Amino acid sequence: MTLDWLKPAERLGSLPPYVFARLDELKANARAEGVDLIDLGMGNPGGPTPAPVVEAAIAAISDANNHGYPPFEGTASFRSTITQWYHRRYGVTLDPDGEALPLMGSKEGLGHLAMAYIDPGDVVIVPTPSYPAHFRGPAIAGADIHTIPLKAENDWVLDFNDIPKDLAKRAKVLYFNYPNNPTGATAPREFFEEMVAFGRRYQILLIHDLCYAELAFEGYQPTSLLEIPGAKDISVEFQTLSKTYNKAGWRVGIVVGNRHVIQGLRTLKTNLDYGIFSALQTAAETALQLPDSYLEEVQQRYLTRRDFLVKELATLGWDVVKPEATMYLWVPCPQGISASDFAFLLLQKTGVVGTPGTAFGEGGEGYVRISLIATCDRLGEAVDRLRQANIRYSQVPANV
Repeated sequence: MTLDWLKPAERLGSLPPYVFARLDELKANARAEGVDLIDLGMGNPGGPTPAPVVEAAIAAISDANNHGYPPFEGTASFRSTITQWYHRRYGVTLDPDGEALPLMGSKEGLGHLAMAYIDPGDVVIVPTPSYPAHFRGPAIAGADIHTIPLKAENDWVLDFNDIPKDLAKRAKVLYFNYPNNPTGATAPREFFEEMVAFGRRYQILLIHDLCYAELAFEGYQPTSLLEIPGAKDISVEFQTLSKTYNKAGWRVGIVVGNRHVIQGLRTLKTNLDYGIFSALQTAAETALQLPDSYLEEVQQRYLTRRDFLVKELATLGWDVVKPEATMYLWVPCPQGISASDFAFLLLQKTGVVGTPGTAFGEGGEGYVRISLIATCDRLGEAVDRLRQANIRYSQVPANV
């Protein structure tokens, strides 16, 4: 018996191909052919999770009290640790009993929040380029998505003058993300003040993705949206333990902010999942309580790689902006080649994997995102492979 009569829901058919899945297929094929890939595509931190976190997880897993269903709203201890950490990092006061919710990764929370608050036809504003969950979640919910291009000449910071007033009046939700994935851009505190004023003026729910705040360099301190007076009235903010603490596979994220918005998300989640395994929440508490020396070590690691790769790419003609935060370089494509073609060229000719900017929306055309997840030795080898393949900013091989 075939299933020719069974078709997926229309909401799936409306989604564009997920570029990361396509890259995974190409990488698997290349590895099967024996290619030594240097994978700088996904934001998947290299190295182990800190030993104290692993040890805490092992101890918690051994405790039979953690073997049942976890509380829907997360453990009280983890929620308290989250709010204490937020106060220590940003000076923001949060109620652990309503203004903080653990998530199975921030991607899960971003997608479920869209389902909880966006009806078909609701107007949603999303900058482009942007982390895919910012526009795919609303797309699945049936939103009327309006993208606002981020511009290199404005340092990839959203310009409120680019949002038409009639669009602002109709908008229900606005997503944004600084420090930014994929561009690495940062925004000054004044931008966040303007964002809160904008959201309050037009009664728009603000959803801020602050997942790269801990990966900041040379004294730069990213701003939490919730630092701004009045922000909590109209906004929520997402964090993740994936990047800073090398816990991408553990799937632990956080949302904080407006208690009514968080309650709506919690209500949806109680109908769809049971939340994070309690033992992993205990381990996450340990991560958030690690000494600042650990964070400084992580920041220095990415800073060293950033400076090294920017210098090496300059020998091939690239003038890449050094980001003040994140684990990415936003690398312009050589003239005359699209982002997708350039990314696939790198993979085919050199075994180096980058992510085409168009994976983050049409605003990413002309760029490839490079993740600083390899050692300097491997990053240097990646540049050597480009040199051997005669790939430079000013040119690509003539037979491409």
